[in-house]
Amino acid sequence: MPENLPTLKALRRLLEKDLRYARLADQVKIKREWNKLDLRELPPDCTLPENLVIPVKRLLERAKSAAERSLKPYAEKLVRSYPENLPVSQRHSEIVELIKNNQLLIVAGATGSGKTTQLPKMALDAGCGTFGRIGCTQPRRLAASSLARRAAGEMQAEFGDTVGYKVRFDDHTSENTVVKFMTDGILLAETRDDPDLLQYDCIMLDEVHERSLNIDFLLGYLKKLLQRRKNLKVIISSATLESEKLAEFFGNAPFVEIEGRTFPIEDYYMAPDKDEELPEHVGRAVEFITELDNRGDILVFLPGEREIRDCNELLTGRRLKNTEILPLFGRLSSAEQNRIFSSGRLRRVILATNVAETSLTIPGIKYVIDSGLVRLSRYNPRTRIQELRVEFIAQASIRQRRGRCGRLEDGICVHLYSEDD
Repeated sequence: MPENLPTLKALRRLLEKDLRYARLADQVKIKREWNKLDLRELPPDCTLPENLVIPVKRLLERAKSAAERSLKPYAEKLVRSYPENLPVSQRHSEIVELIKNNQLLIVAGATGSGKTTQLPKMALDAGCGTFGRIGCTQPRRLAASSLARRAAGEMQAEFGDTVGYKVRFDDHTSENTVVKFMTDGILLAETRDDPDLLQYDCIMLDEVHERSLNIDFLLGYLKKLLQRRKNLKVIISSATLESEKLAEFFGNAPFVEIEGRTFPIEDYYMAPDKDEELPEHVGRAVEFITELDNRGDILVFLPGEREIRDCNELLTGRRLKNTEILPLFGRLSSAEQNRIFSSGRLRRVILATNVAETSLTIPGIKYVIDSGLVRLSRYNPRTRIQELRVEFIAQASIRQRRGRCGRLEDGICVHLYSEDD
């Protein structure tokens, strides 16, 4: 027992000092054990009974260890700079103040506004990341991993240490991780062992407009959690979002709308010929673009892995000059997926599923070919099983796909269906 702090009042002061910047999870555990010692009936100026000296000493040692595990020094090392050409950067001060003064903030930003990469840094500026992590959810594993790498580069942090990601069967985080990207399924799974999500002091739900079952569960869960945890900040972000309805759901929460950053995009509609298969249709669209420009990178949206392999085989067989064909879908290895982010001397034709529709910004894309199709999991009430069906995409998805070009200069989007469709 420290001789210079013999009274209960002094011990409490020491405990509070050690826990001042400790992680929320450590604070809750240690304070809960302190309350179990049942010291409330003792006068503040008394010395501890002999039977409580050892338990209190152990608790103070744990509090000191908790102080050494604080995330504060790691959060302070992260560099926060904001590219001036991103529209979200122009609203930096406003967004930081809204995060500071509200438990929940809704940010609706058009494609290319920079919200996914810059909002975690704004949360840091608002004081988050000190008592817990900043958790950023993404609907897809590829988006979570690639965004974590990009954020680590922008913040001049070691990837997998202070900035990392966690997806199913792949964890690139450490004890010191301040900004953690993950799939929404991972966050939902963490609620089983940590119902109050105490490892986080800020949670950002991105791409909420996709409205998957996981996202809808999280929206309802976080609404109830915010009532229990007044020290939790939540940022809800999306490209196409009905902000007013969502704000109403969260008790008239504040929302910010940010304009996108796009150049003019020209639309062409190329309906399929009679009995034309999808690979031939895509090949015809690639030839059409090649006649206009044989150097600009092309992003092709296809419904699934099987169609990507068929188109890859057809385009490879045509031996297009100065062109490399790159597939992009969820089951590819990280090394194969990361090839799309480095452009070389050859023109790239990237064959992708809707994984490239949101979150991911593939650099250098000048042309988009949109098949207008997506493969989705649907419940069949007749057979009572989940089925993968190829369906036409919604207009919101059309806008998302179209917005993948026109980021750096004027772009062209070739729709593989008629304008009437």
